[in-house]
Amino acid sequence: MADEVLRERRGHVELLTINRPEARNAMNRAAAIALGGALDECEGDDDVWVVVLTGAGDKAFSAGMDLKAFATGEFPITEQGFGGITQREFSKPLIAAVNGSALAGGFEMMLSCDMVIAADHAKFGIPEAARGLVAGAGGLIRLPKRVPLAVAYEMALTADPIDATRAYALGLVNQVVPSDQVVSAAMTLAERIAKNAPLAVRTSKSIIHQSLELTEEASWKVNNDAFAMIGRSADAMEGAIAFAEKREPNWQGK
Repeated sequence: MADEVLRERRGHVELLTINRPEARNAMNRAAAIALGGALDECEGDDDVWVVVLTGAGDKAFSAGMDLKAFATGEFPITEQGFGGITQREFSKPLIAAVNGSALAGGFEMMLSCDMVIAADHAKFGIPEAARGLVAGAGGLIRLPKRVPLAVAYEMALTADPIDATRAYALGLVNQVVPSDQVVSAAMTLAERIAKNAPLAVRTSKSIIHQSLELTEEASWKVNNDAFAMIGRSADAMEGAIAFAEKREPNWQGK
């Protein structure tokens, strides 16, 4: 894997680090390809149950697009969207460990994750309107689903960032921690998830994701089909047996 993205495996958790601290982890084409490739491999690896995404250093999760690269005609976009992530259907839990500013495309990458642990000095925003642009990598689609509508309008139309304290109050992030603890806190959350049956976790994520776009009636169909499938799984049987035998379950993801 290219040096633009570092990888570390801890049990069933994969830690991915955007490794361009000199550019505030802004995304160029190479970084987008590297991150997309890493996520592809994590998706296909049955031993990876949860993924944590962070940035190198303590200045920025990602500043978005690398404007120097953009000026040369280089775009950090793949078939999976900006940064290789924003238009991706990723079945496994994805946690953003926001170690600094998450602005513009970096904020949209964060919104592509399911949960967020933020450093106490982190900033969040979509400043594109101040540059005569619009947030084109999903920010205007996902933000209104994560915060109250009036707040989404405020952030998009003023172009002003918000701090970690307000982001937490809005429910945009799960937890705010000192900057030197952001990755460890994200890993702790990931490990809590990874204790559970991976097939059940992925299916739960899928039901939640699909239900956001469906009527309640259609959501019940998705829910009931998934419940029936899970009930026939080897992990469901293992969970019941392990409970009866008062031991930790041995999950197979099947």
